[in-house]
Amino acid sequence: MSERLAAVLREEGGLLAHALRTDVFGADSEPAVIAASGPRSAGHEEEIALLVEAIHEGHLLHYGTGRTVGQDDADLALLAGDRLYALGLDRLARLGDLESVGVLADVIARSAQAHAAGVPDEAGAAWKVGAQAIGWGAQDATGRR
Repeated sequence: MSERLAAVLREEGGLLAHALRTDVFGADSEPAVIAASGPRSAGHEEEIALLVEAIHEGHLLHYGTGRTVGQDDADLALLAGDRLYALGLDRLARLGDLESVGVLADVIARSAQAHAAGVPDEAGAAWKVGAQAIGWGAQDATGRR
């Protein structure tokens, strides 16, 4: 789990702070690591990792089990996921990176479509492509940036 995300949620208090998992420990998710390691994230690596981790955690709560937030009630998990989407997108907008806000909005939409179509592996692919676009910039069809 992202220790920093857990700390932010503890600091905010409320329902998410009380729903933090204590049984899972580990590093940031792969999308967070990818996004934070690119040149576009230079100088904001920790914040990019945190906000991508928050949004990815929101995705996990919508379609499975969160790594940081535990929630057995499906309705509450959906609401917690929405809150984490908002938390991450707000922090990204505050950095002024509107291109990445669009990228993550697209990732969220593509993930929802993939899950609705019964192909969750496509959601994972959307997260990897999106994380690379945040860290390195979007590419056109020819591979140019």
